[in-house]
Amino acid sequence: MTRALNPQQVARSFGAASARYDDAALLQAQVRDELLSRLDALHPQPATVLDLGCGTGAAAAALKKRYPRARVIAADIAPGMLAVARQRSRFWRRFECIEADAHRLPLPVASVDLIFTNLMLQWADPLDAALAEIARVLRPGGLLLASSFGPETLQQLRWAWREADDAVHVNHFVDMHDFGSALQRAGFTEPVLDVDRHTRFEPDVDRLMAGLKAIGAHNVNAQRPRGLTGRHRMQRMRAAYERLRTPQGLPVTWQVVYAVAWAPAHAQRGEAMPVTPETRVSLAAMQAGLSRSARR
Repeated sequence: MTRALNPQQVARSFGAASARYDDAALLQAQVRDELLSRLDALHPQPATVLDLGCGTGAAAAALKKRYPRARVIAADIAPGMLAVARQRSRFWRRFECIEADAHRLPLPVASVDLIFTNLMLQWADPLDAALAEIARVLRPGGLLLASSFGPETLQQLRWAWREADDAVHVNHFVDMHDFGSALQRAGFTEPVLDVDRHTRFEPDVDRLMAGLKAIGAHNVNAQRPRGLTGRHRMQRMRAAYERLRTPQGLPVTWQVVYAVAWAPAHAQRGEAMPVTPETRVSLAAMQAGLSRSARR
């Protein structure tokens, strides 16, 4: 089966961005901190933690600080990202770094208590296979804490390109409903999902494109146009985007889907159940879910 996203291209793209990633990835850091804060209400006590798609290792370092007695593993498909992540590992708070594709994790069955993955799953194609692999390495009742970009992400840029040609210039992202259904197909129980939207403004298209390049968010879709994009098409795209200009600048939407889910108590996989478009559950409900999983 042909993947819509090229994993080698994903690795190259993020590896090339590794040296300057932290300076540019301000939204990614904000989402990471929000995702980490959700652990405050859940109170897991993991012995083994996996930061999947660790990037430059900021979350792995924070997880090791939060759980100093736990074994923390930072995994990423991009060797360049791992090289930067290793620099964050200190002998008093050491975490392991491994190069790995989310679809083929070099970890035993039921060997991880907590998997934290921040803004990586949108690059994992097919998503179902990645979630099945996550479920495989999580212990029964283990916790998955994830974020991913939703389909409204870069919607203005996608619209502007459609005004220029019919090619695929912007990656497609899975919506919350489909993400929740994929979690349930993988056997996860009691998934809790919610959505947040961020609108930022750029002075011009060149600044936007440079920012995407700096965080490695290139178009890695298999249907992307090959070769250089023609000058006239670029001009049409720029002109279309300019029609969206506001006093603050050109708007750029980032939609973030957050998910909390528990691994199945056994290997059985059930059919997906309906997931409402806007599922919002209180922190108390999340805590209750964690308590129930701990009693299994």
